[in-house]
Amino acid sequence: MLAAALRYAANGWPVFLLGRSKRPVALCAGCETARRERATHDPQGCPCLTCHGFYAATTDPQRIAAMLRAVPRGLLAIRTGLASGLVVIDVDPRNGGTASLHALIARGFTPPTRYVRTGAGGLHLYYRHPGGIAIPCDKGIRLGPGIDVKADGGYVVAPPSRHPDTGRPYLWADQGTPMKEAAPALVSACVADDRRPAPVRPAGHPVPPRSGGAASYPDRLMATLAARISQAPQGKRRVTLFGCARGAARMVAAGQMTSIDAYDQLVAACDAAGWPWAKTTPNAIAEGFAAEGVTL
Repeated sequence: MLAAALRYAANGWPVFLLGRSKRPVALCAGCETARRERATHDPQGCPCLTCHGFYAATTDPQRIAAMLRAVPRGLLAIRTGLASGLVVIDVDPRNGGTASLHALIARGFTPPTRYVRTGAGGLHLYYRHPGGIAIPCDKGIRLGPGIDVKADGGYVVAPPSRHPDTGRPYLWADQGTPMKEAAPALVSACVADDRRPAPVRPAGHPVPPRSGGAASYPDRLMATLAARISQAPQGKRRVTLFGCARGAARMVAAGQMTSIDAYDQLVAACDAAGWPWAKTTPNAIAEGFAAEGVTL
């Protein structure tokens, strides 16, 4: 496991450990308290070894070895998205993934590339992230039943981990196949406007709030978030944007705006503040959204 983790890290792929159930390792007491109290706590900047799931991912050999000592029976995982330069297409035959994959191949969405056979009998197709824009994770909505996208704000279980239900290992199935860049058609489908239909609710019934409830005046709150971005000092920009993204994501979760609108307004605020465009900006927004259970 350590040898595999170090190989991935040498590729520039940050790795971390999951629990035996494929879920992130439980938070420490301090991080759990911060989560419950909704304190300003940037998971990406947290020094804890295994807290916050993929936010703990690293390419540091010493931290990787320490993680494996701390969670000796954990599953090895790779963070996807801009952080690693990876987009992984997860094909689940149990939910119609085989037929969906054939349709994607016919449309040029999934050219041959490096892939993994999962412990559950599926496939993980590894593609290079094209960069420049965050690609949201997606569960069987945009590309078809049984096809999940693992990109910004996501992760995949990596070989040689064993599936917790079947006991079978995840295995690299190809020998020397070069990894291709994600096809433009695939990227376009992933970052297109949200195609999921809005839930139908009886007239006069409020949208049930999640993640802290709805804001009374969403426009005013977005203006406040934009002001925070404009006032953020140089060394605090990322944590400020992460916190603002969480605030915007709560309004998305409450049904007061779409994730695309929230993302665009946050980017516009960064542009107005004169921030240089870099992967830090889309990463911080995607991570703030993911912390509230919202995807682009």
